[in-house]
Amino acid sequence: MSQIDLLRRHGLFDAKVPRYTSYPPANHFGQGVGADVQCDWIAAIPQGRAVSVYIHIPFCRRLCWFCACRTQGTSTMRPVDVYVDQLLLELAQLRRLAPAGLRMGRLHLGGGTPTILPAKTMARLLRAVFTAFDRADDFEFSVEIDPTDAAPDLLQTLIDFGMSRASIGVQDFAPAVQKAIGRPQSLEQTQTVAQFLRDAGLRSLNVDLLYGLPHQTPDSFRRTLDHVSDLGPDRLAIYGYAHVPWMSKRQVMIKDDTLPDAMARFELAEIANDAMTAQGFRAIGIDHFAKPSDSLARADANGTLRRNFQGYTDDQSETLLGLGASAISAFHEGFVQNAVATSAWHDRVGQDGLAGQKGYVLTPQDRVVSQIIADLMCRFTFNTASLLQQFPGQHGLIASARAMLCERFGDAITVQGDTLHLTPQAKPLVRIMARHVDTFIGVSGGYSAAI
Repeated sequence: MSQIDLLRRHGLFDAKVPRYTSYPPANHFGQGVGADVQCDWIAAIPQGRAVSVYIHIPFCRRLCWFCACRTQGTSTMRPVDVYVDQLLLELAQLRRLAPAGLRMGRLHLGGGTPTILPAKTMARLLRAVFTAFDRADDFEFSVEIDPTDAAPDLLQTLIDFGMSRASIGVQDFAPAVQKAIGRPQSLEQTQTVAQFLRDAGLRSLNVDLLYGLPHQTPDSFRRTLDHVSDLGPDRLAIYGYAHVPWMSKRQVMIKDDTLPDAMARFELAEIANDAMTAQGFRAIGIDHFAKPSDSLARADANGTLRRNFQGYTDDQSETLLGLGASAISAFHEGFVQNAVATSAWHDRVGQDGLAGQKGYVLTPQDRVVSQIIADLMCRFTFNTASLLQQFPGQHGLIASARAMLCERFGDAITVQGDTLHLTPQAKPLVRIMARHVDTFIGVSGGYSAAI
């Protein structure tokens, strides 16, 4: 059986499934978990624990049509300044509630466009963050950067505060594709920002791309990949474009008939994989690539690769503290998401100091399913003995998941003792396999294409 036949038989070209950056996916968060629970979970973080901190900056000068993130446009800095004022209040309340001695292992600024902040405003925010948390020994500071809105003094400020990893959004360099997604961005702009960061001493450069965009062709995508290679990235995320106009209204600007079909998307994904691995990058999971010297590649090699709301990561912290509108916090006990709308978040912070609006309390069964999905997504394996050692009271759930995978995907896996391995040809099916393990299967949810 050819790979295409195998993938088609298991529904790759038709399925719509979660991305599984969390389990359960965020659309299953409920209103019963809010700021009061958030407060209790923050206070329960063990003293001295290394935590990760995510700060969401939802503002953009332009709203790219492809984007499904929680963002809003602005033509002035007034709402940005007010937002940062409120972020500082939220940060202060978090610090008051958290136990002493917390160390920050990771700091990530995402958006939106974090680089929309003026240099002085960014410095004010970062001074507060680094006053609130001591840095762990392996601390890493990363920022998402839009090359069309990244002033040199702002970039220098980030470097001065210790930014070690920058993620530059590219998506695609083809002019026709950029026009169709509302994101004009020249190669020269991108090269200028990348070179500035390298000259300033940046340790690691990431580039984000999308396949499956309107008017994208194999030839145009190869040219984009060539341009990206010239930037000298250490790590790449090459995601499949998620066309979900029922969730992100701006995507109605992208017409369905301009999008590559499922087979064309698969071809584009294969082009990216072939191009990056030929250049010596290690393929990480389903959509990341890293140089062998990069920490993500090392985590993949030693079995410590994880997955969180930013995708694949080497971050080992169990606790993620999310600040800002729509930001999600992850605790041992479960998840809490801040109020999504900026105005609602602002009001909640002003009233309670925290903005948790919905979330989810993990059950013992959820933890098992979460680990199975993580093992599939990160390592393409399912090891019964390891799971039983980690969850000794969950034999029935583990055994039934193994039996289901063997029955449903028998021609896509190999079995060696206690371990199931996806065959190399079957790796694109991993999100579909995860969906079958997911105990929320059958619960409605508008998801993106599996490829």
